[in-house]
Amino acid sequence: MIHFAIIGCGHIAKKHVEAIRNTPGAALIAVCDTNPQRVEEYVREYGVQGYTDLSDMLKNPDIHVVNVCTPSGLHAPLAVAGADAGKHVVVEKPIALTLEDADRIIAACKRNKVKLAVVHPNRFRPAIVELKKALDEQQFGKLSHANATVRWNRNQEYYDQAAWRGTKALDGGVLLNQAIHNLDLLTWLMGEAAELSAFNETRLRNIESEDVSAGIVRFANGALGIIEAAVTVYPSNIEESIAIFGEKASVKISGTSANRIEYWRMAGVSEEETNELIEKVNADPLGKPGHQCLIEDMVQAILDDRTPVVSGEDGRAALKLILDMCEASDCKQVTTLRG
Repeated sequence: MIHFAIIGCGHIAKKHVEAIRNTPGAALIAVCDTNPQRVEEYVREYGVQGYTDLSDMLKNPDIHVVNVCTPSGLHAPLAVAGADAGKHVVVEKPIALTLEDADRIIAACKRNKVKLAVVHPNRFRPAIVELKKALDEQQFGKLSHANATVRWNRNQEYYDQAAWRGTKALDGGVLLNQAIHNLDLLTWLMGEAAELSAFNETRLRNIESEDVSAGIVRFANGALGIIEAAVTVYPSNIEESIAIFGEKASVKISGTSANRIEYWRMAGVSEEETNELIEKVNADPLGKPGHQCLIEDMVQAILDDRTPVVSGEDGRAALKLILDMCEASDCKQVTTLRG
């Protein structure tokens, strides 16, 4: 039995609790938060040990894995502390807010010979699994371009719920908070970006970070990418989608959270086979919860002594794309058009 502990008893921690409780071979035995009331709620509801001091919890030899579920800007010191205590680490997205902090986490886990997984659960959705398989099997041929789109609403009340939301020090904007799962898919499916240009703006929300972003990418393989991310969509979420186009295939995965096949056409695949695949995926578009898939994989990675399927380097790649977009936007190297 692999014993887990959660650091940070906020909203996202509930998903980790359910994922751990639903994973064979895993057990939640402890939680830690600086808020004693939150700790007491978890202790009472789940029958776990509660801590308000992280160093005390990390001394517990029965804990094998710590799940970091705090605001993003706190990930690095907590993940490093967990690794230095000899615990495997699961860290919520984004892995960190800077590449330096991401590298600190990765280095600490390597130094202490512990596993590191980053929470990018969208990779496990049935439609995305099928898309990745088609790409790996070269069914697209030469790639033309890809689109990654997040058209969501996060109103001012959402940001006013907690002082850290929308801040550059602890949260980030639409790219680091909402769009990072989609951009993780983009880098996972299309590979490393070689060139990019981007515009980030804070148009409608009273926050430090951007609430809308648009970017263009040239990947190392020569294909192009178009990125659109916004939390300014009125009045509610419209879509999260990823589309990939090649000489032999066109696919768009859409829905409000990139989980349904909207379009799927591939050379050499009959209409009947295509419709069967679409019907199968769209009948259960979410599949097994992604957080549970990640916890199951961490358990198996420990037992098999292998790297988790969503590694620290994977988390770093998505972060790097976003930070490169932010840098490109700050540089403002653009052509001003005149009439």
